[in-house]
Parts: sequence; C-alpha cells; structure tokens
Amino acid sequence: VQLQASGGGLVQAGGSLRLSCAASGRTFSNYAMGWFRQAPGKERAFVATISRSGGSTYYADSVKARFTISRDNAKNTVYLQMNSLKPEDTAVYYCAADRFDSRKTYDTVDEYEYWGQGTQVTVSS
Repeated sequence: VQLQASGGGLVQAGGSLRLSCAASGRTFSNYAMGWFRQAPGKERAFVATISRSGGSTYYADSVKARFTISRDNAKNTVYLQMNSLKPEDTAVYYCAADRFDSRKTYDTVDEYEYWGQGTQVTVSS
C-alpha cells in the first residue's frame, strides 16, 4: 500500500484544517487506517484510527471532540478534520495503514505496516 498525505499548512489557533491521505496498491477497504503526529524532539504519537468500514473510530484524549477521522472507501482516502487547533497540535502528521487484524487496537506505531510521508501542520498562537 502506498500512502500520500496532504492538506497540512499554517493556521492560527482556533482554526481548522483537513488532512487527506490517498491510498493505492491494495484493496483499501481491507485496511485499518490511522493518523499519528510527531512534534520536534518527541516520539511519534497516536492521533486517531478508523475501522475498515468507517463505523468505528478511536481518538487520543488530546484531540477528542476536536478532530474527526473519516474515510471514503470509494475514493481510497482517509481524512482527518481538525478543528479548534492549538499551538500544541503543531507537528508532522502521518497516515498509516495495516491489513485488518482483530487482535490489534491500532493505537500504537508498531501496529501499522505502511506509512505515508507526512504533512506539516503548524498552528500559530
């Protein structure tokens, strides 16, 4: 699976951005998808994950109620709608994919096999 993330940019605190991640190469609907982020000097951290159908989602506490993950299996794309952005949301955001395994919770880096290249999100105060 090849993943291409886009949609990052510079936004003021309180603003919104929508990230997209386009997948190619395999049957998209067989894959659990996730978003992670990595701030300078910090480890890559879980943001959100979505099930194969899109019917189940899970978020990090730090973004709950502000971010929404969704997917369009017809377009082979997963999205991350980010609202009420804060300076601490500044990071490189990565999308990730893994062929679904019911034993996994999909909230850690090592549970994903495929990664996109990352897109920078900068939130100014």
